[in-house]
Amino acid sequence: MRTVRTWPTAETPAKEKWWVRRGVGPYLVLVDVVAFAVATLITLPGSALAHALALAFLLLVFWRAGLYRSRLNLSLLDDLPYTLAAVVVAWTFKVALFSVLPGVDPPVRQVTHFVVLLAAILVARLVAYHVVRTARCRGLVRHRTLVVGAGQMGVRVAATLLERRNYGLDPIGFLDAGEHDEATALLPIPLLGRYDRLAQVIREQAVRDVIVAYGGTDEDELVDILRTCDRLDVDVFVVPRLFELHHTNRYTDEIWGIPLVRRRRSVYRSPWWRTKRLVDVVVSAVSLLVLLPVLTACAVAVRLEGGPGIIFRQTRVGLDGRPFEVLKFRSLKPVDETESQTNWNIKHDDRLGPVGRFLRASSLDELPQLWNIFRGDMSLVGPRPERPHFVDQFSAHIPRYTARHRVPAGLTGWAQSHGLRGDTSIEDRARFDNYYIENWSPWLDMKIVLKTVGQVLRRQGG
Repeated sequence: MRTVRTWPTAETPAKEKWWVRRGVGPYLVLVDVVAFAVATLITLPGSALAHALALAFLLLVFWRAGLYRSRLNLSLLDDLPYTLAAVVVAWTFKVALFSVLPGVDPPVRQVTHFVVLLAAILVARLVAYHVVRTARCRGLVRHRTLVVGAGQMGVRVAATLLERRNYGLDPIGFLDAGEHDEATALLPIPLLGRYDRLAQVIREQAVRDVIVAYGGTDEDELVDILRTCDRLDVDVFVVPRLFELHHTNRYTDEIWGIPLVRRRRSVYRSPWWRTKRLVDVVVSAVSLLVLLPVLTACAVAVRLEGGPGIIFRQTRVGLDGRPFEVLKFRSLKPVDETESQTNWNIKHDDRLGPVGRFLRASSLDELPQLWNIFRGDMSLVGPRPERPHFVDQFSAHIPRYTARHRVPAGLTGWAQSHGLRGDTSIEDRARFDNYYIENWSPWLDMKIVLKTVGQVLRRQGG
């Protein structure tokens, strides 16, 4: 008779301790600062100011080298080439500072600083890595982990984590497309439901990490499901397809021979995202003041050409599918509200007068949207907002069209900066917009703004 596996009744998960929540990064920063302080006490550099600046530069280089990122495997040997390179760069910076600041040390003393600093950092990190591994094995640092996919690979991942506690991950259950049946009882951890319960299970079970091992669903469907995690404070790892052929790199994690690709954190969890909103407020406010004469001239021209009703208001779909009123200078007066919401493009409309045509070609008709940006309806850069009528149409036949609404709409976007405006492919626009969201960075926003300025100067508006 087959033995049926039973699992203990799920209890309400305890809240994760505050000192575990931020991961290993802040503690590694502290370790490096202590190592730097010890090296300073040993070598007693001549210029305290240059040494302090060198510390700040060292931490910056270490951060850019990925030495403060969270990792499942903490190995000094893996970090050694990057640590050595980072210390060399920081030491070179310090030598350059010594050449312009008082208290210059002789070359031999500078080499001594470098050797002692490198040794102190390596020893400190060796001890820190051992402490972290010990804390994981003793249960002091454990992350509740959900495995998506209860197939052969998912079972292998769960069994590995149960056997090897040095990774610090506690698998608490599976999600899969299959039904609960007799085979479920043979799983090493319980089946908690189907894929569509992902966000709910993460909240209810206080899940910290999600490992995607595939299973009984299409990849397209899985992409949409995983995007429900964007607003949740979880790290997502993906087992690569054909992982036996997968080439690991610096940013690939691994559990007992199984590579895991850590999915980039959603834009809302980036510390730079708050800066983006601050930039929106400052730039829109300053632009409204600086461009006041231009705004006034456009308003007067619109009034003279078309009479009352300078500002055109139109309902658009923004963040999380919420409607808002976008503001534009009126190019022409629609016959009624139905035409306003359903007429796709008026670029070649015979009713367009010289002023309206100029405003559209120069994109000056979009300037009132600076007020939308200032009050938080939009951002300077993001997917262009669309009308509800067309959102319903496009969502019905364009894959992941509504995924564009994960971030605020923008005055310009990645698609528009590539010329995708007016009568161009909606599917291409959606693909560009979702690419922007997945790969967002402050520099990407800057690139889009610069490309858009070039288009405006060439009068490539809609």
